[in-house]
Order: sequence, then structure tokens, then C-alpha cells
Amino acid sequence: MYVFVYGTLTEPNRVQDVLAVDTSDSSQRDPSLFDGPAVLEGLHRVEGRYPTLAPGGHVEGRLLCVDDQELERLDRYEGVDTGLYTRVSVPGDGLEGPVAVYVGDPDRLGVSTECEWPSGASFVDRVQTVCDRGEIYVRRTE
Repeated sequence: MYVFVYGTLTEPNRVQDVLAVDTSDSSQRDPSLFDGPAVLEGLHRVEGRYPTLAPGGHVEGRLLCVDDQELERLDRYEGVDTGLYTRVSVPGDGLEGPVAVYVGDPDRLGVSTECEWPSGASFVDRVQTVCDRGEIYVRRTE
């Protein structure tokens, strides 16, 4: 599965730490999990305690290729269970299958810029509403 990363997870050492890749063990999976540069269309990066996304524009990042166990580790790192970030799936233009994207709650991350999310019962619902409109997708930029 692909994950679009745009913040701390664009750093190879951070990814190795989060995914618990032991680079000294040659039987471990290749720690080069990145699958090239990409752009997320329809959302742009905003800064807070950690970077997050807001509707409109685009953001450059990287594609990370992970398995189900690694995706669970990324969920823990991003605080999905506590609501700090939510993981959504968006289409990948020219990619096989959807692409996972983590979007952080701007209120919990101390984002000072205006984030125009639609109204909804929860932050997860508001993000999903924007994603369901079909204007958000990931494309390679090689």
C-alpha cells in the first residue's frame, strides 16, 4: 500500500525508526521504502506543532510503500487512535489502489492559519467530506 508523506515521515531515518527497520539485519526488508516524489492535489500543508493539511492547493511529498503491519505502526506514530491525526484514502493517479494520507486536527496541533474544513460532527467527518468530493488525489512527479 502507498502512503503519501509530507512532514517528518519524509526523513529516511525517522521512517526506519517508526517502522522498526533493523538496518544491521540483512534478513530485514530493504529500508529504502520510498517510491519516489509525489504531489497531493486538493490539500496544502499548514504548520502547527507538527505539519498538517488544509483544503485547497497542493503539497509536495513522497510515496512510502508499506505492508499492513507497517501501516499499523504509522497509525500509532501519527496518533490515529487518539484523534491527533486521521488516515484517509484518496485516489492515486496512475497508481495501483488508493493512497493513504494522514491529516492532523488543526485545533489539536495549534495551527494558527485558517483551515477551511466544512462543518461536520467530528474532524474525521469533515476531512472525509472533502475527500468524498473527489477533488483530492495523489500523482507521481518523477
